[in-house]
Amino acid sequence: MDEETVNELAAFDWSTLPALLQDKGVDLGVDLGIKVATAVGIFLVGKFAVRLVVSAIAKVMQKQQVDKTLETFICNLVRTALMIVVVIAAIGAVGIQTTSFIAIFGAAGLAVGLALQGSLSNFASGVLIVLFRPYRVGDWIEAAGISGSVEQVQILTTILKTGDNKQIIVPNSQIMDSIITNYSANDTRRVDMVVGVSYGDDLDQVRKTLKDILAVEDRILPEPAPTIAVSALADSSVNFVVRPWVKTSDYWGVMFDLTEAIKKRFDKEGISFPFPQQDVHLYNENSN
Repeated sequence: MDEETVNELAAFDWSTLPALLQDKGVDLGVDLGIKVATAVGIFLVGKFAVRLVVSAIAKVMQKQQVDKTLETFICNLVRTALMIVVVIAAIGAVGIQTTSFIAIFGAAGLAVGLALQGSLSNFASGVLIVLFRPYRVGDWIEAAGISGSVEQVQILTTILKTGDNKQIIVPNSQIMDSIITNYSANDTRRVDMVVGVSYGDDLDQVRKTLKDILAVEDRILPEPAPTIAVSALADSSVNFVVRPWVKTSDYWGVMFDLTEAIKKRFDKEGISFPFPQQDVHLYNENSN
C-alpha cells in the first residue's frame, strides 16, 4: 500500500461509513427493486398476452373444425414457445445476460429436431392435412396404397378402417407424399358398368331393356342423365356402358342391385351373356 493511500485512509472520517453504506444499500435496493418489479411486470403482462394469443388460435381452429387432438397439441406448443420468450425477457430485465440461455435453448432445439426428424415430418403433414382438408373423418379414401374409411386424423398418423373391419395406421407423411383419392368428397358419383351381350342380340332391344331397368331404380338421379351406349365390339361380345349417377352414399347399393337386376331381366328377355369361345379346326392329314 503506497503512502498516498495510507494518508487517505488516515484522513477518512470513519464515523460516516455506516451512513455511506446505508445510502449505497438503499440505492442498490431501489435499483434492484425496480428491476425485479419490471421483470415481474413483463412476466405478468407477457403471460396475459400469451393467454390471449393461444385463446385466439384455439377459436380459429375450432371455427375451422380442426381435430381436437391437434388443436390441443398446437395450443400447448405455442404456449410453451411464447412463455419461454417471456421468461427470457423477464430475466433480461433483472440484468442477467440472456445470451447463454438463448444458445442453450437453440442447441437443445436443434438436437431434438434432429432426433425427431421423422416425427416432425409426420407432424407437419398432419398440420397440412388439417389445414387443407384433403379428407375428413368418415370419408372413404385411397392413399399410400391403402383404401379405407377415415376413423381418426391424429398428430402423426391417420387411422383407417378397411371394408373387412381392419384398422390400419398410416403415417401422415406417407399420405401427403402419395396421391390421395377421396371417394366421399363429392355428394354424387357415377356408377360405371360394362354389360356384354351376344352379337346375335338386338341392340335396340338391349338398350331399351337397360333403360327400363334404370327407370325403376329410385336411387338413380335424373340429372345428369344416365348414359347407355355401345362402347366396344369385343372378341366375344358387344359391350354396352351403363353409367347412372347416384348419391355417394348409394353407390355400392345401386351397383350391386343393378348387377342382379340386369341378369334377371336379361334372362327374362332372352338376351344372352356371351362367354369367350374358340373354334378348333381338326385336319386329318394323309400319312404320306
